[in-house]
Amino acid sequence: MFKTLKSDLPASVVVFFVALPLCLGIALASGAPLFSGLIAGIIGGIVVGALSGSKIGVSGPAAGLAAIVLTAIGTLGGYENFLVAVVLGGVIQLVFGLLKAGIIGYYFPSSVIKGMLTGIGIIIILKQIPHFFGYDAEPEGADSFIETSGENTFSALFNIFDNLIIGSMVVGFIALGILLLWSNVLSKKGKIFHIIQGPLVAVVVGIVFYLVTQSNDSLAIASSHLVSVPVPDSLDSFIGQFSFPNFSAITNPEVWVVAFTIALVASLETLLCVEASDKIDPNKNVTPTNRELLAQGAGNILSGLVGGLPITQVIVRSSANIQSGGKSKMSAILHGFLLLISVILIPAVLNKIPLSVLAAILLIVGYKLAKPALFVKMYKLGWKQSVPFFVTVIGIVFTDLLVGIGLGLMVGIVVILLKSYQNSHFLHIKDNSNGKHKIKMELAEEVTFFNKGAILKELDSLPRDTYLEFDVTKTRYLDYDIVEILEDFAFKAKERNIDIKLVSKRGVVENPPSFIEFFQLRPKSNISLS
Repeated sequence: MFKTLKSDLPASVVVFFVALPLCLGIALASGAPLFSGLIAGIIGGIVVGALSGSKIGVSGPAAGLAAIVLTAIGTLGGYENFLVAVVLGGVIQLVFGLLKAGIIGYYFPSSVIKGMLTGIGIIIILKQIPHFFGYDAEPEGADSFIETSGENTFSALFNIFDNLIIGSMVVGFIALGILLLWSNVLSKKGKIFHIIQGPLVAVVVGIVFYLVTQSNDSLAIASSHLVSVPVPDSLDSFIGQFSFPNFSAITNPEVWVVAFTIALVASLETLLCVEASDKIDPNKNVTPTNRELLAQGAGNILSGLVGGLPITQVIVRSSANIQSGGKSKMSAILHGFLLLISVILIPAVLNKIPLSVLAAILLIVGYKLAKPALFVKMYKLGWKQSVPFFVTVIGIVFTDLLVGIGLGLMVGIVVILLKSYQNSHFLHIKDNSNGKHKIKMELAEEVTFFNKGAILKELDSLPRDTYLEFDVTKTRYLDYDIVEILEDFAFKAKERNIDIKLVSKRGVVENPPSFIEFFQLRPKSNISLS
């Protein structure tokens, strides 16, 4: 981890400035103490970051759980009772990890994952524009279409100019200009501009702007438009911000229902974020999903014990980490320490940061997740990829993250079932043996991961001393999962004295040494054979 410190330290600063308003905003939207969001962010960075196998994933409180937390605090009779559910939810996540439930994350289509990233990018942009102009009615970090203020995402945009704060808008544009100048011009001029990140400069300028304009009637920014970190006046008051679970509520069945809900939703959101962050990781690291569930479970147990919100891996922070050049888990860990140190030593300084400056940072993060070129690319891939993608994006924008992903997944399944119906015989088997065990297997036009089980069964049932002709001449789309099965089977075939003749439009190969090399596939990709 320390070998990449020169990349991870600057990235951790950016993630810190992204995480700070989100931790506070999600706590506010959840009806929980503000400090609870910071606790979850600190533990998500330090503890989960250390235990996780992800090199670029960053964990903390998640907006997707805010509605569940808000309802649960009321139904369970207080925050201390709710913390029992958080602890139990972490224990259940440990069980999920031990049961190898992390494999679920691999069964979400690529089009849905890309739609998730793009939808989140659009949501970030739409939700941060009001904050950019000083309209702070909705807490930072909210992602639902219907807002707690009674508005929705688009009505809030229409009401900006009735609630415009000139000072917030001016410093927001200054911050945005600094960020664009830094990323497009200065970052190419020298290493110093990589070490000192644009977001840090923007925040410092924002603090200076606030201090200089306090006496200016037009540009002064009220405290309601600044970061609001709890400021303890003594060690006792700092310790008093921690809450502890009331374990006498453990016999309440509703506590267990909330615990299972937290465990299921947090695990699903984490697995989706793991898949998404791995997809945009330029180094293409692969996160061990079962280990991630164990790390998240440990983090939630600790968070619940000291008064923190539930934790998941969060794509907004993870993508900010990747965009800022984070290389290892040290970036996530350092961002956690920055949160911890800052809330202990400089909470008063943090409370001078205008929210519009942090909104500018998040606008850049959102744009990089939802670049217009991606929409064109997905459209050109054809309706089987573009329809689930666009449904996921629209669902996330007009509902929330999990509902949008669910809609995209349902459409993706319908698309696959429709194609399977149109081409139902994905595997034809002809026994031409005449006592000599000659078998011909012919794949259909499209073979997806849904066909894995049947193909595995047929290959495993082949007798010893068989001559297998494997025909893919009609196959236009072959899922990488199927190629992996063939790769593994080729190894087993040698032990069972099975000869393989691979017939394709690219030629005929006897006992190919590697199916992956033959199809020129790289891990986690598919191939069109047409």
